This record gives sequence, C-alpha cells and structure tokens, in this order.
Amino acid sequence: MTDEAGTATAEKTNYPEGVEINAPISKEYSEILTPEAVSFVAKLHREFNPRRVELLQRRQDVQRQIDDGKLPDFLPETKQIRQGAWSVAPVPHDLQDRRVEITGPTERKMTINALNSGAKVFMGDFEDANAPTWSNMVEGQINVRDVFNRTISFSGPEGKQYRMGEEPAMLMLRPRGWHLPEKHVLIDGKQASGSLFDFGLLAFHNVKSLVGQGTGLYLYLPKLESHLEARLWNDVFTGAEDKLGVPRGSIRATVLIETILAAFEMDEILYELREHSAGLNAGRWDYIFSIIKKFRNHPNFLMPDRVQVAMTTRMMRSYDLLTIKTAHRRDTDAMGGMSAFIPVKTDAEAQKEAIAQVEDDKRREAGDGHDGTWVAHPGLVPVALKIFDEMMPRPNQIDRKRDDDYTTQEDLLTVPEGNITEAGLRLNITVTIRYLESWLNGQGAVAIFNLMEDAATAEISRAQVWQWVHQNATMNDGRQVTKNLVRQLLQDELEKIKEDVGEEAYSSGKYDIAAKLCDEVSLSDDFVDFLTLPAYEYLP
Repeated sequence: MTDEAGTATAEKTNYPEGVEINAPISKEYSEILTPEAVSFVAKLHREFNPRRVELLQRRQDVQRQIDDGKLPDFLPETKQIRQGAWSVAPVPHDLQDRRVEITGPTERKMTINALNSGAKVFMGDFEDANAPTWSNMVEGQINVRDVFNRTISFSGPEGKQYRMGEEPAMLMLRPRGWHLPEKHVLIDGKQASGSLFDFGLLAFHNVKSLVGQGTGLYLYLPKLESHLEARLWNDVFTGAEDKLGVPRGSIRATVLIETILAAFEMDEILYELREHSAGLNAGRWDYIFSIIKKFRNHPNFLMPDRVQVAMTTRMMRSYDLLTIKTAHRRDTDAMGGMSAFIPVKTDAEAQKEAIAQVEDDKRREAGDGHDGTWVAHPGLVPVALKIFDEMMPRPNQIDRKRDDDYTTQEDLLTVPEGNITEAGLRLNITVTIRYLESWLNGQGAVAIFNLMEDAATAEISRAQVWQWVHQNATMNDGRQVTKNLVRQLLQDELEKIKEDVGEEAYSSGKYDIAAKLCDEVSLSDDFVDFLTLPAYEYLP
C-alpha cells in the first residue's frame, strides 16, 4: 500500500514478523523492498548474523594480540592448504578478459556512463565509493536491476538522454563490508547487517535471471581480515543459492586483499571460496590504512607522509607480487589496484603528469603479471587499455606463474622509509574534512586536489594523524605532532576551505560537522575502527 504521496510504510506492508523498516518506501522502492525480498534478507540475517558478530569480536581479540606484540604471520595450522595442489573453480567465460575495470557508485547516470566507457568491467559500488544514504542504497539496487534487465536509461535536467550501449561492460557489485550495519532496517530489534542487506537484495532480484542468461552474479568482497570471514561469505552464497534454487557457483566473488591480515591468508581465503571464487584484487589504499590501523600502537610501524608510501616500496611491492603469485597458482585472476590520479582538464601540465603517473602504474602492473587493473574515471580507460593491450595480448596472464617469488613476513612488515612533514599533516586534515563533507551530502567518491578520494584514502589520512599524535611523531622540521598542533592546523585548513568554496557554499554545506568528525576520528583517545561508523549517524 502507499499513501497519497505515493510512499509506502513498513506498517502498511506485509513484512515478516520482527522486521521494521524505518525509512520512506516510495512506490519505486517497494519494487525492491517486496515482502518476499525482505523476508529473504531476514532469513540470511537470522542465519548468518551471529557468526558475523563473532567474527567482528574476533577482530578485536586479534588487535589486542597485536598490541601485545604478536605480529601477524603465515598460519602454521593451514600450512597444508598453502602447500597443497588445488585450484579454484574455473574462471567464468564472461570474466576471462578483465583487463580494465572502472569503479564508482551505482548512481544512475554514472552507472550508464561507466558501462559505456569501454572498460571490460564496471564495479558498481555499495561500499567505499558510495555514501550509504537510504536513497543511495535502494536506488542503487533499482539501477542494478535495470542494468541486468537492459532497461536502464536516464534523462538529464538539460534533456540529454543516457542509455546503455550494445556492448556494455560486465557489471560486478561490491556490497558493504562485514562491519557496516543498515540502520534503517531492524531485524528482531537489531540493525541489519549492511553486507547481508546489500547481498540479499542483489541475489533475490537478479541471480535467477542472470543464470538464465548464461552468466552469474559477480561480486567484489571488501575488507576481509581472515579466511574465517571468507568462509562465512561462502556459506552465505551456498545458502542463498539453495534458497533461490540456482546451481552452486552461480555467485562468484573476487576478494579484495586490502588488509594486512588477509595478506597472510590469501591461499586460505581462496580455498574457502573455491566454489565461488573469481580471483583476488590488490586493494592498495585500504591496505595502507589497515597497516596503520593494526600497528597503530607500535612505534616501529610509524608511516611517513602517505604520498611517500608508493607501490614500489618493499612492503607494498611484496604484497602486490604475492597477490599475483597466489591467484595464478590457484588458476584465477589477480587484479591490480587503483591509481588515484584523474584527468585534469584545466591544467595541461597537471594533465600530462597525471597521465604519466597512471601509465607508469599500469605498465608496472601488466609487467608484473596482473590480469587487469582499476581506473576511477572514464577518461583513463583508454590509457589503461592501451598499456594492457600492448603488454597482455591474451585475455589474461593466469598461466604466468611466479613460483620463483618467495614472500616472507619481513617483506610484508617492512615499513617504508620517509619523512613526516607539515605539508603531509595539512593534506591529511583537509582531505579528511573535504571528503567527509561530501560523504555527508551523499557523495562517496570525490575529486580533491586532482586525486580521486574515497573512504579508503580518507581513512589513511585520519589514521595517519591519529598514529602520529599517539606515537609522539616528530616532523622533519623538528616539531612534534600534538593534539594542539593538529587542532590549530584543522582550524587553519577550515578557513582555507571557506575561502576556497566561498562563504555561501560553506554555510550551506556540512563543513562544521565534517570538522567535528575529523577531530573525533583523528584525535580520540581510542582509535575509531572506521570513520564511516560515527559519520553514518549523520546520514539520512
């Protein structure tokens, strides 16, 4: 049922007992939030959420062990899996060539442009490149459904029409990580898991039709910290396939290796998902954040300015090569990461430098053996394609094994050398404020200083500030990074932002809330696990 304004309410809809939706449900939203779909989500939540909660608690237990000096290493109890001769399920026919993937939120116009960009894959994001407002999450599901039904279109305010082309990119989806809730949906009085809400709706509405089309539901899984978390996802997939009556392996997932703990369990993660695997991806930005976060209480893990933590450093290159070696050994894809540079149309020199940086990054990835890479902007698709076409004439390089490479614990835990500077501190502060302000306005991917910032890069920025303050870090000019200094620079950067955007835009924006959150997640006595958790309370 709907009211006179065309908005349904949870009270008027025949949802399962114990389920509450505390958000507007328009007629269009009700096509996604059907009683049957919500019931499916509730079943998944009731079956699997207790394990999710246990695994989140396990993360805290592991953190305490790290704080006490027990550094991560390859697991002795799973040595037989690492040494075993096994492979994951064969790569699906329509994922054989993934040489360039473009990523972004599932906003309607952006989705169409990404599908028509010339990339092989569009990763539609419900996570780090997306701000989880109620409208973003539900409308994203509508847009995905329309893509799979090939009915998606968009009419711009100026009258321009946008339609999906005849040969669009393959659509993969990234649900939220295990840590994030969906606050608008209560199941038995508790907030629903954001992961299970996103996945459940995607699977319920799309997997049967995709199987009928000879393909499947292809996903990216973010922020896993152990093979036990991969096991939970695998069980969710199996349970969903059984409930929906589709064959095993209809759901396939590429795991982002974007935490330092997952780097030590890549084989085990693939083994847990072997029926449902679609490879690994080197998610470099969250990976850097994870290193800062996990070793925040260790003075020997003090990171320099984030711009100095390059993929060519020992720590980052070792992780990248291990991703390739592990995936290829198990006969599946190893996808490269995201260069943060984007085209700069207003400055010819900056544009030239940005393109050169992207070219160097993609040339390194293709040369090392990656089967594809990520870009954040349609203008970079041809740049990356040109390099991978030249260096990878075949659909992929899975048969290129790196058995001669041997990665040690020391390789993965060697902190890059470099300096901590006032410029780096200021950059971290202003990026955190500017990103959070956009995020609070519903935008999860933001161009700042000619770089594409998402939640992962904002996490690096605020985590570095926290680490520098709590480790009494000294800058290259001899000054110590203190709370007082950070707050002084925060006010200074806030004034610069006000001057940059103008008084009217500043007043109508959410910069003061963003600055308050920046202070909270950068300077609190206890480290806030994810900046999106306190920020989520401010979202509609």
